Amino acid sequence: MNAAGVRMVVTRARSRGTGASLRRRGEKAAPLRSGEAAAEERKSYSPVKRQRKAQRLSVAYEASEGEGGEGAEHLQAPSWQPQDWRQQLDNIRTMRSGKDAPVDQLGAEHCFDPSASPKVRRYQVLLSLMLSSQTKDQVTAGAMQRLRARGLTVDSILQTDDSTLGALIYPVGFWRSKVKYIKQTSAILQQRYDGDIPASVAELVALPGVGPKMAHLAMAVAWGTVSGIAVDTHVHRIANRLRWTKKATKSPEETRRALEEWLPRELWSEINGLLVGFGQQTCLPIRPRCQACLNRALCPAARGL
Repeated sequence: MNAAGVRMVVTRARSRGTGASLRRRGEKAAPLRSGEAAAEERKSYSPVKRQRKAQRLSVAYEASEGEGGEGAEHLQAPSWQPQDWRQQLDNIRTMRSGKDAPVDQLGAEHCFDPSASPKVRRYQVLLSLMLSSQTKDQVTAGAMQRLRARGLTVDSILQTDDSTLGALIYPVGFWRSKVKYIKQTSAILQQRYDGDIPASVAELVALPGVGPKMAHLAMAVAWGTVSGIAVDTHVHRIANRLRWTKKATKSPEETRRALEEWLPRELWSEINGLLVGFGQQTCLPIRPRCQACLNRALCPAARGL
């Protein structure tokens, strides 16, 4: 802050209390499907004791007339939000109320064995996400069924030769590369995590064949923690068509960062499933069904803007 254009006003208030307390909030991982858990920590401090009475300093900054209040305006300015986004989101919720898109029946939260132990279920969630890249949900679900029929665990995958594993997951996209990534990741999980999957995005994306979208979905489905918005090609495409980013983005990861800058965090958990299903049924990659879309009058892409 420019010292020449800003006047600092210090006021003193008498206080008989023992001090102020600061609260920090954090999230901790919850078991599969058990939701988020909130934990609170408190840490306090005591003001420096005076000889007689404690004083609390209240510091305010006033912008001078020469500065035109520029600094204050920057602090108070609301964050950018797209036009009509709440109405657009409500319309998408209405169109998705039937929950009848492929993702609703065959997504990662439906591909694991519910009778398996939590550790095995988490591993199966991660594996289904690795298989799902560049692959339709129906194909991923079929591959997972074949793998589960043989007993899908870290140990069973490591004991399966590459040719057999390839035959089991075919025809998922890039199946040869995925055979290699699955084997490498499974070995790491066995050696470093006792057969479980990591509980942080940083550790997940460090695994071979695991990208940011998979990591955020794994955190949500396997650990019950919302760590970020999972953005795939559907979410990336729709966000740009609706102008939900300040400027056009070129990759799903760029779109994720742009969305997280303004979208309220309480909505992060539903955006992926909502938009993926919307992209599978209505907002198609080629020849989107704009005439059947409730957002046709609100969507810049539909209006040809």
